[in-house]
Amino acid sequence: MTETVKLKNITIVLNQPRYPENIGAAVRAMRNMGIDRLIVVDPRDYDLEKIRKMATHGCLDTVAAIQRQTDLKAALESFHYVIGTTARLGGQRRTGKPDATAEKIVSISQENQVAVVFGREDRGLSNEELRLCHELVHIPTAEFSSLNLAQAVMIMCYELFNACVPSKPAFTPRMAQRRELDAMLDQLRDILIRISYINPENPDYWMHHLRQFFTRIQARAREVSIIRGLIRQVDWYAEKRYRDGRRDERNRIMGKGAAECD
Repeated sequence: MTETVKLKNITIVLNQPRYPENIGAAVRAMRNMGIDRLIVVDPRDYDLEKIRKMATHGCLDTVAAIQRQTDLKAALESFHYVIGTTARLGGQRRTGKPDATAEKIVSISQENQVAVVFGREDRGLSNEELRLCHELVHIPTAEFSSLNLAQAVMIMCYELFNACVPSKPAFTPRMAQRRELDAMLDQLRDILIRISYINPENPDYWMHHLRQFFTRIQARAREVSIIRGLIRQVDWYAEKRYRDGRRDERNRIMGKGAAECD
């Protein structure tokens, strides 16, 4: 007996697609693989007639249910796990292959909402947008590499559709939503700047490894809440020590002045 990806918990996200035909073709690819949830972020051209034509008549219900968003970060806030697709390699990008990622998603998808994000046709996802993702996927090709957006969507959806693991799968609890994790990281960055642990001139550089760590460990919502509580306590204590120091210094100066008067 095996367990497969819970497809109803998978959402495809197209970030700033340029052509409505690609949106329609992506819908058709998704539906062939049993996935029917689509978010389109800030499309350049959202011509519904062209979208419907490429999606075909059998997918019109999915087209009608498309969620439109204006900002990628806001669109991903409610998801527990975010997969970003990228054609570029190197640098600090650690990427996996579609089949291995899909197999990993089997257990995660049972109790968590998963988003698979695709970037613009001409330049993909920016570095800042990739930081919103827990994991990056690269679709390997031969020397000639020019996948159409809908083709890339089909490959990822196909691998998710086929992925399975032998039972009994590992238990995966509800993970922190993307907005919960980002709020914690923003709070952590601010306190690390205040206590002079990281360089305030370039905090993103110093936060990169911490961001990778917290996304890699698949933090639970309760764990994120505990860490945020610890950060608030550190902030309170640092502020208290600062106020106590100012008071002691003021008392010292006043005491010195009184002694000189005597």
